[in-house]
Amino acid sequence: MNLDNCPRCGKLFAKNFKDVCPVCLREIDKEYQLCADYLREFKGAIITELSDQTGVSIKQITKFIREGRISMVNAPNMSYPCESCGTLIRENHICDTCRKRLEKDRNQMFEDLAKQRERQESQSAATVYKGLDRYKDK
Repeated sequence: MNLDNCPRCGKLFAKNFKDVCPVCLREIDKEYQLCADYLREFKGAIITELSDQTGVSIKQITKFIREGRISMVNAPNMSYPCESCGTLIRENHICDTCRKRLEKDRNQMFEDLAKQRERQESQSAATVYKGLDRYKDK
């Protein structure tokens, strides 16, 4: 039996398929129901309005969206924060600006690694030639 502490309340529980204890799971389901009911009534709600009116955190609402429990199709004004910068987005985990920045950083890293490899290869080749030159002189 796997035992773990609930990340929400800290209580010890027998971990099965969910990462939270049964009590917190029921609370999460109640929070979802509050959000779903509110969105049925106010389809044009934005995430901050939904959070304010239901008392459910934006982080939890974002989890509902990512899990597919809250559909973005039925909530045309709904968006959630980018995981990197917090800009409101409607799809993926990060915004286009952060994605481009990460791609640029990744490409720069690969270029730096290639340059470093070239330097190491040229240094090792120079060392071999110096060693050969020493033996020629003897």
